[in-house]
Amino acid sequence: MADNPSAGDDRSAQLPGLVDASGIELGGIIAAVAVVLWCVISPPPPGFTPAMQTVLAVFGFSLLLWLTKALPYVVSSSISVTLLFTLGAVETFQEATIGFASTLVFFLLLLLLLGQTIAKVDLDVWFASQLLSNGENAPRPLRSLSMNLLALSFVMPSAVARAVTFIPVVRQLSDAYGVPHDSDFERSSFLILGHVNPLASMALMTGGGMAIITSELVQSEVRPITWVEWAVYMIPPIVVLYVLSALTAERFYDALPELDAAATRSDGNGPTPENAFDVGSEDSFSDDQRIVATVMLGAVALWVVGSFVGLPTIVPAALAVCVLSLPGIRIITAADMADVSWGILFVIGTMFSILEAMESTGTLTYLVETITSLIPFASLAHWQTIVVLLSIAVIMRVFFSTASAAIIVVLPIILRFGEVLGVDQLFLALSVLIIVGSTTFLPFNTTSVLLSFDRGPLSNRDVVAFGFVTMFYASFVIAGSWLFYWPMVV
Repeated sequence: MADNPSAGDDRSAQLPGLVDASGIELGGIIAAVAVVLWCVISPPPPGFTPAMQTVLAVFGFSLLLWLTKALPYVVSSSISVTLLFTLGAVETFQEATIGFASTLVFFLLLLLLLGQTIAKVDLDVWFASQLLSNGENAPRPLRSLSMNLLALSFVMPSAVARAVTFIPVVRQLSDAYGVPHDSDFERSSFLILGHVNPLASMALMTGGGMAIITSELVQSEVRPITWVEWAVYMIPPIVVLYVLSALTAERFYDALPELDAAATRSDGNGPTPENAFDVGSEDSFSDDQRIVATVMLGAVALWVVGSFVGLPTIVPAALAVCVLSLPGIRIITAADMADVSWGILFVIGTMFSILEAMESTGTLTYLVETITSLIPFASLAHWQTIVVLLSIAVIMRVFFSTASAAIIVVLPIILRFGEVLGVDQLFLALSVLIIVGSTTFLPFNTTSVLLSFDRGPLSNRDVVAFGFVTMFYASFVIAGSWLFYWPMVV
């Protein structure tokens, strides 16, 4: 009980930070409530039905609370689906919560559990240590870092988890080379960890939240797409985008002279990743690591086979979680459920419910037709139409703290535009994913960038400048894919 006074002191010490944040949060709550009051008090605008006005108000209410993070995602999402029913946008509460019946919610839950399990048994650390222990033939450390992050992305979906795993690796590399922690080498390294690293997650359908959400929307709005099809469409463009971005990150700062000077100081016997990372005495898997690795490989194999025999993508993930939860294994336990990102799951379920209500009430069609009438799409060439749609996606993406949240809001709207304007919806969906996943102008736009910004020597200027670099490369890759590669593999 003697610790209680200090606990009170800690709370007092945190008050300035809370005061700073409360302005945005309070503003978000006031604006969200004002939107709901507008719906209740004001008559519908011309062309709107009461149901359309209600859906639009709940959509605005949700966005304001999500963007300002005024309330926990679970709370704001629960209030939003309640408002859908209470204000009469839908007839039953079941209709208001229909988005939570989407396979995406459960699929993402299963993948989050599997991702946590990889970190829980330190399989990510083991894999990183083995990748970075290349012996005397290891390439330059920045090249090695980017190559190993790309390789790890195929077995470890979370870009944030990969960044967390490799931050200490970068620190130890700096120490091994004798360069300071605010060096150009670390700046380039943290650009790779923050900006370049998440790009790899788009290569596979199961590669992360962005890809999973996009694939689900493609399945529901465009056409069925299998795990193998996704890999064929996305691996080559994403690898090109990743390599271009990684090579530019290596040259973004003049880090090579620092490393060459370090090698000279060590009499030509420059350090390598092998002596920069402590692999430890255990070169083989532990029992838990062996089990998790085997189960994950089995899940990947089932995804590949399932693409040819029609096995739903969620089945391998469900089987993997089941096996890892069995008595005698118990690697996944009930306690692990508490660490799942329930907030993002609730956001996705709520957004799907709102989109369903927008569809059933005609709100989405009305908005698309209104915006289409304001933008002279009819006078634009086909490629100009695509550029405008992707530009809208970029502008909307800047306001979101994660690409996954941006995708769930932006993509259905852009797809509806594409349908009305006669644009290939599959190519458009993949292009929106690439451009949204490559656009990071503010540190909070991408979690791995925020992490690198917080723990590394990057400045806001660094984040913005390299964000334009990755967006430019994404535009280049999209153009090449749309014109040459994707038509060949259709």
